[in-house]
Amino acid sequence: MKTIAAVADGKGSFSIEAIHVSPPARDEVLVAIKASGLCHTDYDSLSWGKTMVLGHEGAGIVEAIGEGVEHVKVGDKVILNWAIPCKCCFQCQSGNQNLCETFSPVTGIDPDLGLAHAGSTMHKGKALKRSFNIGTLSSHSVVRKEAVIPITVDIPFSSACILGCGAMTGYGSVVNAARLSPGSSAVVLGSGGVGLNVIQGARIAGAGKIIAVDVNPLRLEMAKQFGATHLLQADRNDTGLLRAAEQVKVLCGGRGADYSFECTGIPALGAAPLAMVRNAGTAIQVSGIEQPIEIDMNLFEWDKLYLNPLYGKSKPEQDFPKLMELYARGLLMLDEMITRTYTIDKLQAAFDDMLAGRNAKGVILFE
Repeated sequence: MKTIAAVADGKGSFSIEAIHVSPPARDEVLVAIKASGLCHTDYDSLSWGKTMVLGHEGAGIVEAIGEGVEHVKVGDKVILNWAIPCKCCFQCQSGNQNLCETFSPVTGIDPDLGLAHAGSTMHKGKALKRSFNIGTLSSHSVVRKEAVIPITVDIPFSSACILGCGAMTGYGSVVNAARLSPGSSAVVLGSGGVGLNVIQGARIAGAGKIIAVDVNPLRLEMAKQFGATHLLQADRNDTGLLRAAEQVKVLCGGRGADYSFECTGIPALGAAPLAMVRNAGTAIQVSGIEQPIEIDMNLFEWDKLYLNPLYGKSKPEQDFPKLMELYARGLLMLDEMITRTYTIDKLQAAFDDMLAGRNAKGVILFE
């Protein structure tokens, strides 16, 4: 099947190409992608040194299924999950499906095992990799059955697709990783797509005080819409956000917040959440910083916890239905998060708007 996809060259650029997607083999599903969310990871993946189909947040309609697929049928609306669990490895059996050692493109011992069958996606006569083994910036994708979660509520594809990463990561970091207690205080550093989902995760979990910190006043206004009770505009020259941390302490009775979440993706701020929390508080590194950073160990005093969860510790079959029900009840705001939609030929404009901070979330729509 011929399909249109955004293909990265691995050197910082991409092009819109016609590729070939084959029918699904055993345990695989062919999905017609209807919407794909954009985040900074998609932009970063342009420079990963691999020629591949971009995109890792997707929703669409099942067009075909292979043998062994029973949980979805042709015509079903579905969300794609990039942290594909095998359900058999040590981590999956330990309850850590987000850390699957078999299929995960991040933690897998052999990341290519999560790919669909060899040659499922071809370009110019060569097999083509897909970002996070799903490649959602494509009008069609063949994926493993474990990557496919049925949509169970009335929701636009544009809103459903961002459940596949941004919403799950933000909400899960609050509820699954931090296990935020009702009535507690939380600081959220960065009010982009993930940060806004942390904010509303804290709101849904019953936080009594939610302090949003950002350098961009437009994003702080978004933070207020999603549940922030206090807004702090940070100074770009505030090293480690230490001055902002003093303001947080004032707001939290002089001792810092109970929880703090780093959602900026800026390596220099990797230790900043530790400065925001009280003794025995919990700091969560949400954005996936992987670069070396220096940490003043005084920031750990005393009894503070620093967690670096992956994908909000997601168990897709359990968590995605919960998120959809929260959306259906009007508690999880997804429609409001979609600032702009684009067609695939406007992908560069979508990246530009994202990098300029103009969007809470941009989404590519396929007809």
